[in-house]
Amino acid sequence: MLQDTYRHQGQRRALVRELRQRGIHAEPVLAALAAVPRHLFFAPAFEAHAYQDKAFPIGEGQTISQPYTVAYQTQLLGVQPTDRVLEVGTGSGYQCAVLLQLTPHVDSIEFNEVLYGRTRQFLAALGAGAAALHCGDGSLGLPNRAPFDGILVTAGAPSLPPALLRQLRVGGRLVIPVGDNQTQRMLRVTREGPESFIREEFEDFRFVPLLGASGWKQ
Repeated sequence: MLQDTYRHQGQRRALVRELRQRGIHAEPVLAALAAVPRHLFFAPAFEAHAYQDKAFPIGEGQTISQPYTVAYQTQLLGVQPTDRVLEVGTGSGYQCAVLLQLTPHVDSIEFNEVLYGRTRQFLAALGAGAAALHCGDGSLGLPNRAPFDGILVTAGAPSLPPALLRQLRVGGRLVIPVGDNQTQRMLRVTREGPESFIREEFEDFRFVPLLGASGWKQ
């Protein structure tokens, strides 16, 4: 049975205070992280790690992202309640659950079939089944569901995937870490017009690699 106790809620409030001190200022984003019970994404034996501001392994060579990273990317994306958002890299489903607090229009695609199957069942049990989950090559996006107001990539890419740029609506934003296998620079690319984009660079992070045709090879 999935339980979210007063103790867990207090731990989330403390985490939100920590994120605010680190510079996360968007109130809807902070409220979203306060609402999502991160401990439920952990095996019971590892629950003590759930509200520490760090990434944690979830198997299949993947991690549940650090809360600061989730908040940072989500804040850059600037999700509005009517936005249609694509998440590339479902992973544990935690980032997806945070996005669903901001808009009900979320698609998420996962490359790893094992993670996809596990997370799909878990999100349904959590009551976050509103997201449309897909299994496939996220570096190619979801052309049949495009265009998107926001695309958030939760894995490090070697370069900007052209398909994701094409699937942005005019005015839409792509938030993606780009770099080598060690460190990536967080980018936000806004589509100004059919062939014009504004590129902004932010902090350095370290993500698992984005796999696929426009990502790293397995």
